[in-house]
Amino acid sequence: MKFVDEAKIHVEAGNGGDGALSFRREKFIPRGGPDGGDGGRGGSIFLEANSGLNTLADFRYSTRFRAPHGERGQSRNCAGKAGEDLVIAVPLGTLVRDADTDELIGDITRAGERLLVAKGGRGGLGNTHFKSSTNRAPRHIVPGTPGEQRELLLELQLLADVGLLGLPNAGKSTLLRAISEARPKVADYPFTTLHPQLGVVRVETHRSFVVADIPGLIEGAAEGAGLGIRFLRHLARTRILLHLVDMAPPDPDADPLRGVRGIVAELKKFSPALARRERWLVLNKMDLIAPDERDQQVQALVRALRWKRPVFAISAATGAGCRELTAQLMARLERPRGSRPRRVHEADAHV
Repeated sequence: MKFVDEAKIHVEAGNGGDGALSFRREKFIPRGGPDGGDGGRGGSIFLEANSGLNTLADFRYSTRFRAPHGERGQSRNCAGKAGEDLVIAVPLGTLVRDADTDELIGDITRAGERLLVAKGGRGGLGNTHFKSSTNRAPRHIVPGTPGEQRELLLELQLLADVGLLGLPNAGKSTLLRAISEARPKVADYPFTTLHPQLGVVRVETHRSFVVADIPGLIEGAAEGAGLGIRFLRHLARTRILLHLVDMAPPDPDADPLRGVRGIVAELKKFSPALARRERWLVLNKMDLIAPDERDQQVQALVRALRWKRPVFAISAATGAGCRELTAQLMARLERPRGSRPRRVHEADAHV
């Protein structure tokens, strides 16, 4: 199924039914009086989080949703039937905005959670409500009110604890395969990842976290270069970003230091808040560097960046260093959000 993370839909709640204008006509009951019932309420429209969905692809062609109207009131004080509510399934992590005002209506993040997006109209009042000692035969009713209509913008932001960030071919998909059961495409050319991928990392029984991999960024992504920055929104909910760096790029002119700084610049252009998110440096493909040169290259990069946060040197292809990385991530995620992460010294993180 094609991955779709944005959609625009039109929702129309049902109108309330009109109240009834009716009078009793029964044998032996002269001047029976009014007996018009109330109209039924119109059906409302809800969005409900479904954990089985991971894309908004269902809304590519089905874009208009209409709930049933309420029925008008009946005689003998019988109320009209209410319109059934319409429930639309959406993935967890869906943001809902009003397309006209850009107002944030809600953020659906828990399985089974429902969000009212269009309220059905109220049922009208029958003429029974207006009888009095001075008005024995009222001919006044209240019509039902119309249901709400809205244009909605749906935006999917994946729910993940950890996000993978880096240049194309930095090894993000390979790392996701190494630490989880996810099987994203891996190849020796850029942009093999064309849409976000999720993987569950199980450290041990009842201890796990979710990792999100997004397509690689390149310099100028904020201006639309490569696949741009549209997928960066999927890292908005993560607690930790893993910044993967290719320490053995195939292009001899490629500079890991410049690559790191380029990614940081694109992050700041997209969202200063995301750029301030806790970010760990993961130096990948260390197996392609001569053992006697690894320490020197790692320390040179860390000093040039003046990096004060955790650093890990790994090989996603061989799995070296991945277990220590996932263990530290799990420990960090289990600590309160306000606590400071334990720094992993670069000398302790080498493969």
